[in-house]
Amino acid sequence: MDRIRIGVSKCLLGEPVRYDGQHKHDHFITDTLGLYFDYVGVCPEVECGLGVPREAVRLVGDPANPRLVTTRTGIDHTERMQTWCARRVVELEKEDLHGFIFKARSPSSGMASVKVYDGKGNAAGKAPGVFAKAFMAHFPTLPCEDEGRLNDPDLRENFIERVFTLWRFRQAVRASPTVRTLMAFHARNKFLIQSHHETLMRQMGRELAGLKAREARAYIPQYEAKLMRALKTLATVRKHTNILQHMLGYLRGSVDDADRQELAGIVEEYHQGLVPLIVPVTMLRHYVVKHGIEYLRDQYYLNPHPLELKLRNHA
Repeated sequence: MDRIRIGVSKCLLGEPVRYDGQHKHDHFITDTLGLYFDYVGVCPEVECGLGVPREAVRLVGDPANPRLVTTRTGIDHTERMQTWCARRVVELEKEDLHGFIFKARSPSSGMASVKVYDGKGNAAGKAPGVFAKAFMAHFPTLPCEDEGRLNDPDLRENFIERVFTLWRFRQAVRASPTVRTLMAFHARNKFLIQSHHETLMRQMGRELAGLKAREARAYIPQYEAKLMRALKTLATVRKHTNILQHMLGYLRGSVDDADRQELAGIVEEYHQGLVPLIVPVTMLRHYVVKHGIEYLRDQYYLNPHPLELKLRNHA
């Protein structure tokens, strides 16, 4: 497959662009995800002209609309940064990004929960960094995370799953922007979407059923937005268990009762937290391939991202 283009804070790639001339190289991003992603590095503070090294900045004032101010001299760089942000997000439209990984707690690039201080230096609340806020407003459907949250296995899988699903969707509709393509994509991703947000999955299906051929192109952005909204809702053990049990029903008539009961037992072990999700999924995939159960074989739920990433291996 083609490598997927992702935006990322430059310091996470090992580039010495921080205020003190250092970096925050994240080897999971470069060495593991880097096997599948091509990165477009962004450093808001350097690119807007603050240089390296530089005086550190922080967010100050109203958490709903904080200012970007240097910590020692009190110089306000808000307008400079906002002007640069407005230009940079437009430039990034040309990069065909499928997501962004931000630097956690950065006053320019933190995705959320960046400390905001009052005039006396006391904590006044939290907010996203100036660039991160502008980026997420300009690209509201793109998967975004910060490198700190990627240490959580559930958030990590959710982010990467969204990236790969968005990439598959865009590849499909660019090749053939038709109702048939949209319906085929939805059919193949039905269980994946349902494992996150069943209500939206059904709503999207109803909309596609009533879609006319001439309406397909106009509906594509709406479908993408709902797809990303649905997948952003975290899947749970209960939801996964329901999907697995539902898929077991498709084995009836192809797989003998003893094997189905064994697999049902493994699903229950997953439900109880005794084995990771990869165990029942691998067993189910084995029977699907062995017995040629076409409908399940085509479901991306069984293989939403590369196995080498081991995203479903945690209990």
